[in-house]
Amino acid sequence: MEWRDQALILGGRRFGESGLILDVLTATKGRRSGLVYGGASRKKRAQFEPGNTVELSWSGRLEEQLGRFTVAEVVTSRAGRYLDRPEALSAINTIAALLRGAVDEGDAAGSALYKPTSLLLDALETWPVWPALYARWELGLLSALGFGLDLDKCALSGANDGLTHVSPKTGRAVRGSEAETYVDRLFSLPAFLIDSRALAMAEDIEAALNLTGYFLEERLFSAVHKPIPAERARLVPKLIG
Repeated sequence: MEWRDQALILGGRRFGESGLILDVLTATKGRRSGLVYGGASRKKRAQFEPGNTVELSWSGRLEEQLGRFTVAEVVTSRAGRYLDRPEALSAINTIAALLRGAVDEGDAAGSALYKPTSLLLDALETWPVWPALYARWELGLLSALGFGLDLDKCALSGANDGLTHVSPKTGRAVRGSEAETYVDRLFSLPAFLIDSRALAMAEDIEAALNLTGYFLEERLFSAVHKPIPAERARLVPKLIG
């Protein structure tokens, strides 16, 4: 069997003396792993940095078995581009870690994340814009993997305006004015998460990451019996500091 696709590098681990088991998110086949002969060599190491986009082919006897990757070319080299931007490199590592931990191997549904993730990685040059895009990406990650929040209307009144909070129990939006007795138990809902025209200040980014972080940890990663990747905890202070 054989197929060819474009893919985002998520990471890799050494195999034998110079081999590399490469982990990628493909455009059409979800998250996949494959063996790259000589991939851990000094000559090839740079092309397999997390965040890079490559053209590759996979070959193997059975689809569910570990096959072999042959990398034809690097389409976009991002890691080198952000060497002088520690917050961008931290974002790349966090994005890769979240995808490795949350998207099942071989789950084609993960391909829905390929385009938005590529757009986010390309936007990491646009500080201070991209932290808001990153928060929206985490919201999209939850949605794509079946843990989306309901931010379209108030859970109490059904109104679709004036939404200010989210319930940690239901993941549904609420008007704070209609939940006065327990509003302190709700998460703040920054306007920019539901209105692309709204500004996102540092406090809005912090509120958004508190919201998405809770549901990433308590729903998505809890469902796969894993802790949320430590890379995320290291990224958050860089985005709100």
